[in-house]
Amino acid sequence: MRLLVTGGAGFIGSNFVRYWVDQHPDDAVVAFDVLTYAGNRPNLDDVEDRIAFVQGDIGDLDGVTATLAEHEIDVIVNFAAESHNSLAILDPTRFFQTNVMGTQALAEAARRHGVARFHHISTCEVYGDLPLDSDEVFTEETPYRPRTPYNASKAGGDHAVRAYVETYGLPATITNCCNNYGPYQFPEKVIPLFTARALDDQALPVYKSSQNKREWLHVDDHCRAIDLVLQHGQVGETYNVGSGVEASVEQIADAVLSATGRPQSLKETVPDRPSHDRRYLLDSTKIRTQLGWEPTVEFDQGLADTVAWYADHRSWWEPLRDRAPVVEGAWEGPAAGSSRP
Repeated sequence: MRLLVTGGAGFIGSNFVRYWVDQHPDDAVVAFDVLTYAGNRPNLDDVEDRIAFVQGDIGDLDGVTATLAEHEIDVIVNFAAESHNSLAILDPTRFFQTNVMGTQALAEAARRHGVARFHHISTCEVYGDLPLDSDEVFTEETPYRPRTPYNASKAGGDHAVRAYVETYGLPATITNCCNNYGPYQFPEKVIPLFTARALDDQALPVYKSSQNKREWLHVDDHCRAIDLVLQHGQVGETYNVGSGVEASVEQIADAVLSATGRPQSLKETVPDRPSHDRRYLLDSTKIRTQLGWEPTVEFDQGLADTVAWYADHRSWWEPLRDRAPVVEGAWEGPAAGSSRP
């Protein structure tokens, strides 16, 4: 098999590239990434000699089509996306450009080339949010109700993929996953952000709605789920990928402080971002029963291992944290909407 992994230098994409070459050493993998601020070529250093790398934009139809032909690609796995909710509030256009128009261009290139499978990575956030005090969950049949520019842009990309399935017969599948964590996650995201700041004895910016919850899945378990969908998933189907493990923002902060031996006094309450979703929880019964997937990394151990990884890899994250284009908490007053250039 010959795979093109878009967003291959990002967090989940690079972990998937690493996973695939380890689990399927006879396959050819091409990592394709435009290398925005969150795309980091060194994420692939340990597999550079086992893959090909192409710097490119999924929105460049001609460039993607040429890459598919040159490398005789059979399967596309699309991780490429702008994915930071706070940045999407400040600069929504780039999110719709990449996540909707870019996904459509990639699907069109796949259609023209005639791939055997197009797999699109989406998010639980397209479904909207859930009340904190409910036992509701999102299923694959839950109507889309995105509340933020990022969520809406991902929903638009999902609809484009489904339209290509229905209209052109594109052999596509979709997975909607909960929040991932693990090594190589860009330090703007909450777990590496809290970890990096705790390690430097800096304040952890905890949103005012500190009890808002997320469902957490280790990136390795996500990679295994995608592998199963590629091997056994049915074309045209969507699969929710979730652990069932929820933790609030404050619980994450507490766990990171405990793992790093730092005091609770480092928690600092900051204003909520606009349209901050309360809670997400996926019903992943379908992928568990139909494909036999289940998570294998227990959350407490996985989080402790992730914190330890960041403690041991300062040389990886220290050069990256100043790239983050958003100052979290700057939502009120004259500073609202401020961002780094």
